[in-house]
Amino acid sequence: MLTSKQRAYLRARANPIDTVLMVGKGDIDEPLLRTADEAITARELIKGKVLESSAYSARRAADIIAESIGAQVVQVIGRKFVLYRRNIDEPVIRLPR
Repeated sequence: MLTSKQRAYLRARANPIDTVLMVGKGDIDEPLLRTADEAITARELIKGKVLESSAYSARRAADIIAESIGAQVVQVIGRKFVLYRRNIDEPVIRLPR
């Protein structure tokens, strides 16, 4: 579980990064989850977006994806969301205590 200080740190780190995950009008399926898993393994912090044509809200999509790949939802603003999962083998981000 992230503390408020860690969450604030991750939000600041996520601000300049590009969106790598798009949730469209289809279901959140295996290829989308595989893409999310690969991206978060490589980067630890990813930003996603829910398109207007999607049946999911950004909060719902973020929760489903995070639960499926073992990540944590850092933030949801409008149609965008940020997910974090520490890479145990090669950590990139060092969280404040």
